[in-house]
Amino acid sequence: MSADYYVQRNNKNLEVIERLLNENLPVFCYDYFLAIDSQTSTLTRLNYAHDLKIFFYFLQEKKFRGSKTVKEITIEDLESVSSTDIEYFLSYLSHYRYDNKEHSCNDRAKARKLSSVRAMFKYFFNKGFISVDNSAKVSTPKLHEKPIIRLDSNEVYNIINVAENGSGLSSHQMAYHEKNKVRDSAIITLFLGTGIRISELVGLNNGDINFKDNSFIVTRKGGNKSILYFDDYVAEALKRYIDYKDQSGEIIKEPNALFLSNNKNRITVRAVENLVKKYAKIVSPLKKISPHKLRSTYGTQLYQATGDIYIVADVLGHKDVNTTRKHYAAISDENRRRVVGKVKLKRDDE
Repeated sequence: MSADYYVQRNNKNLEVIERLLNENLPVFCYDYFLAIDSQTSTLTRLNYAHDLKIFFYFLQEKKFRGSKTVKEITIEDLESVSSTDIEYFLSYLSHYRYDNKEHSCNDRAKARKLSSVRAMFKYFFNKGFISVDNSAKVSTPKLHEKPIIRLDSNEVYNIINVAENGSGLSSHQMAYHEKNKVRDSAIITLFLGTGIRISELVGLNNGDINFKDNSFIVTRKGGNKSILYFDDYVAEALKRYIDYKDQSGEIIKEPNALFLSNNKNRITVRAVENLVKKYAKIVSPLKKISPHKLRSTYGTQLYQATGDIYIVADVLGHKDVNTTRKHYAAISDENRRRVVGKVKLKRDDE
């Protein structure tokens, strides 16, 4: 990920955090966000700010029943929040109304918001601003393991073909496909051939690609840079796209960006999500395939090919190998099919 893109994204996150602190969070939250500034990424702090915004709105509406605004909530009020209040908050998240819109959270989203609330309470308790941390008394919602969704080997082959030839697209989609097929096939191929994160892909610059040894530089979560490698098939797809882009003769608004939108700016995360969804819906209509699922597909195939969970964790940029083990070392559908018939229900002579 290029430094300029990374800085721009951080600056945008910081602007939103500042706005939330000014408009949607109590004054004492400034101290908390200042304290965690050097320990967390801007994206982490932004997620905390959004979660706490909902928590303090809940306190305003349900605990204080509108007797005070969020900005009027004090640190003393925070100390008065009981474990029952927080349990009520988790129940409230099942269905609530905010900014004239209906919202609902599943257990995973509830657990994340509880984690954000706990982190804030823990900070003020450790600093001595409150005498008790009631959030620590609240149990985390039980999370059920989600099925691991990924493409099988045939679907991998098919989605690359669809991106290249547009088979199955509507007439309206085909009008755009002719212009974008070289770019789209390069994006799909890069996901499936390297396991790159969507944020890393969007942030790639032309100068990050090195065809001498088929490598490229990415900035991982937290800002650390890594060198990843790709095979000749990925290299060919990237070269075709770069040559196509260079020969287009169009004015490029962000000349450093590798992948461009139709208006010649750096492509957005949303645009990449949409194009992956478009092609995946054709080859695998029953699976909800996202860029992250393409990453899961690569991780699973790499593990099956190497049997080395540590190299998979390193390539994917996982800090904790248990994260890798959980997602990529699970029994696959191919393994389930392989064992069919292994258990005999009748004797061979029957």
